[in-house]
Amino acid sequence: MKTSLLFLALTAFAAADKIPDFVVPGKCPHVDERSLYEQQRPNHPKYAGVWYEIAITNNPYQLIRQCVRNEYTFDGTKFNVRSTGIDARGSPMTRNGQVLPNPFGEAHLSVDYEGSWIAPYVILDTDYENFSCIYSCSGYNFGYYSDFAFIFSRSPTLADRYYRRCEAAFMNIGVEPSRFSKTTQGSSCPYSSHRSW
Repeated sequence: MKTSLLFLALTAFAAADKIPDFVVPGKCPHVDERSLYEQQRPNHPKYAGVWYEIAITNNPYQLIRQCVRNEYTFDGTKFNVRSTGIDARGSPMTRNGQVLPNPFGEAHLSVDYEGSWIAPYVILDTDYENFSCIYSCSGYNFGYYSDFAFIFSRSPTLADRYYRRCEAAFMNIGVEPSRFSKTTQGSSCPYSSHRSW
């Protein structure tokens, strides 16, 4: 249903000749999602815990812009996610969502946050203890697609060797590292107060 609403919205934009800049001509790159998912599924409990957003590609749906901290709780089938940080106005923000098996049977996880629509959540690479490289791509009719990518870390910083592993994973599917912007993290972030937001 949400995908249908997104399609209708994009169709309306296209009809008005105002396609959003994150929707581009082409199609999603080939990713062996089934192999990744089957390899990762037994390890989902290890994926739970705190993940900090280190870098992100242009994503108008990521309303938390700085100090992004994601807390994943695994219930045996899906992750409940609580994301906290600072929005574009400099105000504290909390968003709740879930990462769950794709409801249409596709071989990847899906992410579903309040106020947004369900989208693919493909873990291209992770060691569960230090980093995670996440990719989301949706194809539309008329030869368009949109994609978003994230680099996560278990701490507010990420060692260069792990960052480079994510860069390599993204380059392997044609996502250029130059598309990423670093997310503000570190001593200026009020992590201790996140729990009360």
